[in-house]
Amino acid sequence: MIASAGTALSTAAMTVAALMVATWLLSLALKNASIVDIAWGLGFVAVAWSVRFAVDGVTARQNLLVALTSVWGLRLGGYLFIRNHGKGEDFRYRAMRKHWGPKFPIISLLTVFTLQGVLMYVVSLGVQLGQAATSPSLGVLAWVGVAVWVVGLTFEAVGDWQLAAFKRDPANQGKVMDRGLWRYTRHPNYFGDACVWWGIALVAAETGIGRWGLLGALVMTVLLLRVSGVALLEKSLSRRKPGYAEYVARTSAFVPLPPKRR
Repeated sequence: MIASAGTALSTAAMTVAALMVATWLLSLALKNASIVDIAWGLGFVAVAWSVRFAVDGVTARQNLLVALTSVWGLRLGGYLFIRNHGKGEDFRYRAMRKHWGPKFPIISLLTVFTLQGVLMYVVSLGVQLGQAATSPSLGVLAWVGVAVWVVGLTFEAVGDWQLAAFKRDPANQGKVMDRGLWRYTRHPNYFGDACVWWGIALVAAETGIGRWGLLGALVMTVLLLRVSGVALLEKSLSRRKPGYAEYVARTSAFVPLPPKRR
């Protein structure tokens, strides 16, 4: 198992490195660093499949981890591609490009692509090590993980669909989305994302070495809550959206809860 774990870890590292360097080079050619966001979900799919072909383990668990990761990653990558297509570079990267000028290519490699690659590697530990374990076969904990994953994907996909439909209606321009799942949590997509990775981690955690996947799920949750997700987006929305403060006062930030009565 130790040899298989080492192979899984090294295979994943090489896959992430190759993907991020290739994406960085493409971003330079396109003059659009935003493509890293699309590569994020697809990168996990690449890690899952590369490890699947590189190591032997419990076939059922390997196939399950690859399937769960692939469905999530392909949906997210496809959604972001459709959402961002034709809109140019995201304002975050435009600001970086303006600030760093000629130094932007190397700065983006280090602070955007390398950083996301490292995070991808850590978050995917369960996918890597869960596939390297040679025992036990799928049990109750794995199916609990699948159930958590289903809840997560539902929240993420439905939340994204509801928000996209809301934005397509010109009558909603400048308004706060507070319908559907967004009535119970200000970020159903982020909550769903976290659940997806806790579900995958539980599938992997049924094996001894796969328990390192719990660290990956924790890192993903911290990112969503404190770094690139809720915290970052809320600052922007509070400035741009009239009525957002009232929405915050009555609606849970992350975990879905009934709205507060005021």
